[in-house]
Amino acid sequence: MAITIQSSSRRASAPITFRPPTGEDGAAVWTLVRACKPLDENSMYCNLIQCDHFADTCILAEMDGEAVGWISAYRLPDDPETLFVWQVAVSDKARGRGLGRRMLFDLLERDACDGVMRLQTTITRDNDASWGLFRGFARRLGARIEDTPHFTRSAHFDGRHATEHMVTIRLVEALSRAA
Repeated sequence: MAITIQSSSRRASAPITFRPPTGEDGAAVWTLVRACKPLDENSMYCNLIQCDHFADTCILAEMDGEAVGWISAYRLPDDPETLFVWQVAVSDKARGRGLGRRMLFDLLERDACDGVMRLQTTITRDNDASWGLFRGFARRLGARIEDTPHFTRSAHFDGRHATEHMVTIRLVEALSRAA
């Protein structure tokens, strides 16, 4: 992902606010994700369901009333101590401001994430922006980051998508060091 330098100093310094999404945000989230190549696009209905059903564990970032950041996440049904981050999107308009990292920290501070001890996501080897975000997040916490191939090209994607590596950041390690 390339970082775009904003020509307007107002835009570069405009405040960014965070909030849980609502069902009415589904279309804006869908539009944002489509603009953030190479993210996988979901249907607009999928983004609407994320905004409606998973609002407590998703986050929408806005600048001047426009959606500029998005994280979809959920607690694993069989392991509520793990928050799985499905997707992180940051608009060109807000890049270079640490927005992805800020959204992750804000999300983990919510009551809906009480008791979360691990953060997981899947990342393809060639997604440098995502690796940078999650490595930097782990480093900021003083936590280790682990990864293993999880959804493989041959077994899960019929050869049509690169292998997704399961990335795990153990938050409990960082919390015990801070105590």
